[in-house]
Amino acid sequence: MTKNVIISVRGTQALDNNDLHRLELVTEGKYYKKGGAYYVTYKESEVTGMEGTTTTLKIIGGTVTLMRFGAVNSHFIFERGQKHFSYYDTSFGTFTIGVFANEVRINVNDDGGEIWVDYELEIDNNKSGVNDFYMFIREAGHFHGEHDRKCETGN
Repeated sequence: MTKNVIISVRGTQALDNNDLHRLELVTEGKYYKKGGAYYVTYKESEVTGMEGTTTTLKIIGGTVTLMRFGAVNSHFIFERGQKHFSYYDTSFGTFTIGVFANEVRINVNDDGGEIWVDYELEIDNNKSGVNDFYMFIREAGHFHGEHDRKCETGN
């Protein structure tokens, strides 16, 4: 199973100085299942500031692993209530990142679905704020109208 999909991503980043940054992206990508895990992959654009980078999410059980390769290289693991250490390699240097997932909600199947992650980041052991992202995955060419956002609201 490999499908061409439309991926909608919304994210917020609340920095310690109370600055709030929002990002919205709609892009095309691939969605497939391999070894009991679902994968979604897409190319970043100038909108995200990571042009030349491919992002892949691996979804298995209650864990989401975000991997980026290209202009930006990173490997983040989101598992509710767990802190994972990783790296973030950019043109400005490489940083050690601590990722603590406050909440991970996953509602995916062979047709697509949604993921919501609320997490905190530490860069070189310094807290850098609270972030979240919501991703909705649907097969290209299929319009489902406004989805119900069960994952995001918890209802």
